[in-house]
Amino acid sequence: MELRHLRYFVAVAEALHFRRAAEKLGIQQPPLSMQIRQLEAEIGSPLFRRSQRRVELTDAGRSFLEDARAILAQAQAAAGRARRAAQGELGRLRVGMINSAPFHPVILRILREYRERHPAVSMTLEESSTPELAERIRAQALDLAFVRPLLDEAPGLASEHLFDEPLVLALPQHHPLARRKRLPLAALSLEPFVLFSRPVGSGLYDQIVSACHRAGFSPRVTQEASQVTSIVNLVAAGLGVSVVPSSMRKIHSEGIVFRALEDDHAAAQMSMVWRRSDSSATVRNLRALAITISRASGHG
Repeated sequence: MELRHLRYFVAVAEALHFRRAAEKLGIQQPPLSMQIRQLEAEIGSPLFRRSQRRVELTDAGRSFLEDARAILAQAQAAAGRARRAAQGELGRLRVGMINSAPFHPVILRILREYRERHPAVSMTLEESSTPELAERIRAQALDLAFVRPLLDEAPGLASEHLFDEPLVLALPQHHPLARRKRLPLAALSLEPFVLFSRPVGSGLYDQIVSACHRAGFSPRVTQEASQVTSIVNLVAAGLGVSVVPSSMRKIHSEGIVFRALEDDHAAAQMSMVWRRSDSSATVRNLRALAITISRASGHG
């Protein structure tokens, strides 16, 4: 029994006339009659009572009509879901992000617009460090992540640079330097630093240390943290100073102030990373949207 048998049967059952049903189906009447006879033989019971004047459903035919309609509707719905899944309109998307990503308006806009455009996609979000996110993508536990640059090449992963954001100084609120609105990075040369460890901070650690070297000193790191929000809280607690992405200004933490850099153009890069072999439409759609929004926002 095939779906076409069900379609032919439903057409005859609704028209109660073989010729009109054949016309509706776009086939000749003799093949239609033969298909119905084959269906009846397979079921083992007549589905229609035929006479020269009329065609009627048997009890078996009435019962079969209800199920045939349901099966055809389910098949049509399944085909529709498959098409939507192929276009990335259905399915799941597991997105990772570094701790600072949700503070940047471009990332927030990307996630918001993706949900608005693809409401039937189940999207989950997970925060972690760049190296851990990259490893989870490689292990197929995540599909795509918004990260800082990786320290080394990541086999099996592809990445796309989205935007840069300026770095700013983070100082305890009552620090003597906090009275100034802009500062040279060299002003922090004797200060204790709160910073990522290099493996955790990935490429951002190298960018910050390189900026310090250009300013003529190596940062004296006395406290390490795994997340940028932890760095901000440790600075607020008076454990040192730091250099952080400018989006961290959105953290309204007591005891900390942010000051613009006066003489350096160092920036924190934001990228997205995914498995190179992943051809899913959900990932492809998010990648395309992220690039479009980043470029349109003037950050690309």
